[in-house]
Amino acid sequence: MASPLSLFESMSVVSATMVEAAQANDWDRLVTLEREMAALRDEIMRTAGASREDLGNEEAARKAELIATMLENDAEIRRHVEPWLASVRKLLSGNARDRAVRAAYGAFGP
Repeated sequence: MASPLSLFESMSVVSATMVEAAQANDWDRLVTLEREMAALRDEIMRTAGASREDLGNEEAARKAELIATMLENDAEIRRHVEPWLASVRKLLSGNARDRAVRAAYGAFGP
């Protein structure tokens, strides 16, 4: 079983890779990395309950540093993802509106 600190280290690496994927607009890769991040988070939750090891000052500081970095990465990821999501929502709502108008007036077409 991996230590919680090593899991945080792994999460930090995945988080940095997620930033790269978001900056490259590589949404498929970002989704894959998000699943990997969720699996690591779940593993931390499992090990936190099973392991009651106390972190020393140095390890606690490292954990705090990793968490702060991941929060910064999350903000950067959102900076790239939110405009993309807004455009997708707009596209989908426009398509739904078009379908509703066609259905209301009996228009058929593509």
